[in-house]
Amino acid sequence: MEFQEIINSIRPEIEILLADYKAELMKLRTGRLSPALIEDIEANCFGSLLPLKQMGSISSVGQRELLFTTWDKSYVEGAVAGIEQAGLGLSVRIDGPNIYLTAPALTEDSRKNLVLVLNKKKEEFFQELRRLRDKVWKTMQDKGQTGELREDDKFKGRDKLDEFTREQRDKMEEIAINKEKEIMA
Repeated sequence: MEFQEIINSIRPEIEILLADYKAELMKLRTGRLSPALIEDIEANCFGSLLPLKQMGSISSVGQRELLFTTWDKSYVEGAVAGIEQAGLGLSVRIDGPNIYLTAPALTEDSRKNLVLVLNKKKEEFFQELRRLRDKVWKTMQDKGQTGELREDDKFKGRDKLDEFTREQRDKMEEIAINKEKEIMA
């Protein structure tokens, strides 16, 4: 077995990790509200908990306002309760099946707190990336001990793995830097 095959075996997991990372950062509020901020909030809908994205449509109305239009007026009460429980600090205005969510302007302190949250999330995803790297390195070591991977290839593989991991980490770092610029703007 070639070391490149072993490294390629984690590519799908890395792609999922990057997608999850981007999605998680989309939920962080910047100066402009994004529908991703509320789409996964769960609300009571006839005894079941459903994410808001399954109960209606979400759109941006302005810089600091979202419009959540429920597909049925009976969803409004549960949706409002779910949004309030999420503790996002959004003010709610109801107009029939429409729920308008308005956010106060970000202060300097709230921006700094968001950057702290951003860095915490970034570190959590970096740890997951390291866990995947360690898993692949262990596989290479195991293959080296059983003779399926030559000793030279094992260490070449480690170097390639480190390079691949560094590239992924750099991508994540770049995404975080751009998000921080958005928050502080």
